[in-house]
Amino acid sequence: MAADADPAPLSPDQLQLWQSLGRLVHSLPRALEDDMSRTGVTMTEFAVLLILSSAPGHRMRMSALADAAGLTPSRITRLVDGLGKHGLVSKERHGHDGRGNEAVLTDSGLRTMRAARPAHLASARRRVLDRIPDALVPALAETLTQLADALSRERGPDRG
Repeated sequence: MAADADPAPLSPDQLQLWQSLGRLVHSLPRALEDDMSRTGVTMTEFAVLLILSSAPGHRMRMSALADAAGLTPSRITRLVDGLGKHGLVSKERHGHDGRGNEAVLTDSGLRTMRAARPAHLASARRRVLDRIPDALVPALAETLTQLADALSRERGPDRG
């Protein structure tokens, strides 16, 4: 379809889905941040700590971390720098080729992530997971993964 062509109108079900998704995209991050506020880390900081905790050697190239977290290269740099000021993450030159930086989870960062994990899990369950019937979880997970992957591909290769 040409960019200037009128798109087909949404069906009533599509319209409801689109509007509900819009409400969710705006309200869920605020709710999750409220739930995480007592942990001392934001939801985004927790996500980065969690990703690093699962990475081999608790380290990742900055560009890979940005992609895994769904953040821009400049945003991940600012976030890692902030976490570094609190001793939760360090930045090191990439060991194999010396080009680029790696984010490395510190022992303090791992402890912080583990301490915040119960609040994160409780929030995820209370806000989302406990409200979705178990039978729908696999299909919904696959659909959301496909949407996120498509958006990542459209964004193009990382520039950081």
